[in-house]
Amino acid sequence: MLELLRNKRIMVVVAHPDDELLGQGGTINKLSKECNCITRAIILGEGITSRDDIRDSEKWNKELEIHRSNMKMAAEKIGYDSIEAYNFPDNRFDSVDLLDIVKVIEKEKEEFQPDVIFTHHGGDTNIDHRVTFDAVMPSIRPMKDEIVKTVLTFETPSSTEWQAPNYPNYFRPNVFIQLSEKNIDAKIQGMEHYEYESRKYPHPRSPEALKTIAKRWGINVGYDFAEAFMLVRAI
Repeated sequence: MLELLRNKRIMVVVAHPDDELLGQGGTINKLSKECNCITRAIILGEGITSRDDIRDSEKWNKELEIHRSNMKMAAEKIGYDSIEAYNFPDNRFDSVDLLDIVKVIEKEKEEFQPDVIFTHHGGDTNIDHRVTFDAVMPSIRPMKDEIVKTVLTFETPSSTEWQAPNYPNYFRPNVFIQLSEKNIDAKIQGMEHYEYESRKYPHPRSPEALKTIAKRWGINVGYDFAEAFMLVRAI
């Protein structure tokens, strides 16, 4: 799989600031630094505002500005070549017409011309993650001239693994990317820039937990560290 991704243009489409590194940050670091890939992150949602009962972006304006600054520092640590953020309502994507989100993804795809898209697993507990997946798929219909040839979905720690095991679309990875400790450390350092999202152990977004998750997937396939994905399409 790594050879399939080498030298490619890779677009990561996620719902929230920090999602661009939680599930695949080590892999993006490896692809950017070691595999001659050009990587771009598209973050659809504003983040944070769902922590109030009623959405009020103005009330959270200062925190959102800090969030956007954190996002840029995290992206630099991971190795993204570029990043773009939008302002869909945090944890309220189901209140938005799906077509509006699809149009954003189509516009970004047209401008960036990716070979590969990484996005959320479609069976996640988080509604924004599920809607993001549902918006990605119609934006890359496999028509004659479609440029995206590979689609991979990732887990989002503190969301994907909390889904009920009998959920019809549970995360069952079938692709594993071997990583070095350096790749995982870059992911952890990127996450530590997110002052509103980082948590202490044993929370899944803590530094210790992120390294443990990478070890767990590595053990599954006989390596020290890995990240896990589900292959949706490869042409």
